[in-house]
Amino acid sequence: MSYNITALIPTFNEEHNIADAIESVSWANEIIVVDSFSTDSTVEIAKSKGVKVIQRNYEYSASQKNWAIPQASHDWVILIDADERITADLKMEMINVLDQDPTYCAFWIKRQNYFMGKKIRFSGWQGDKVIRLFRKDKCVYEDKNVHAEMICDGEIGVLNEKLIHYTFKDIKHYLEKWDRYTTWGANERFSKGESVNFYHFVFKPIFRFFRDYFLKLGFLDGITGFIICILSSMSVFIRSLKIKDLNESDTN
Repeated sequence: MSYNITALIPTFNEEHNIADAIESVSWANEIIVVDSFSTDSTVEIAKSKGVKVIQRNYEYSASQKNWAIPQASHDWVILIDADERITADLKMEMINVLDQDPTYCAFWIKRQNYFMGKKIRFSGWQGDKVIRLFRKDKCVYEDKNVHAEMICDGEIGVLNEKLIHYTFKDIKHYLEKWDRYTTWGANERFSKGESVNFYHFVFKPIFRFFRDYFLKLGFLDGITGFIICILSSMSVFIRSLKIKDLNESDTN
């Protein structure tokens, strides 16, 4: 390769994922696991793989990743979550792109999502893409608690191969993640002064389901697509409920 690459993997209690995540970036020149003081075997497994482990208390995703990026020794960084995998084809595309001395400062990569063991083609997930390959001195995550995008000082390219994303371990794990994200989303909207009413509790969840299940073809993903669309609709309702609770607490 013309360029040396650092792979960053943020973790918290990812003992079921971390070995495979490390293996998928084993070709990188440097691998750093950025752990949030896991209470399971994540750190032990990572160290057994011979990678560098650094730890920091978790605040929110963007904060953790922005702290981790400067820890990389190399100019180019691959950042994957523990439930993501870089395929052999994506690896070769990354290497070939960097060997061509790109003028881009980062690259969008489409994600192939799996949920409950099923490959999801629709259900509102078909346009999912993320920046996972970038120059460390040109890119930073926007300071948001949830769904933060990367801000890059330069042109962004697009890769053809997809990143594999296993979104689901079990229902308990998923609902815990679901609870965190609705809380972060509610806190962010509350901080901007948002209030909720009948529209947010009824029409927004209904429209979310209609959009994802019908307009975005969730029905073609079978029963799994139906479950995804129901959960997505419920997340809108629960987030609104948490905003309501925050507003009421603030006035008391």
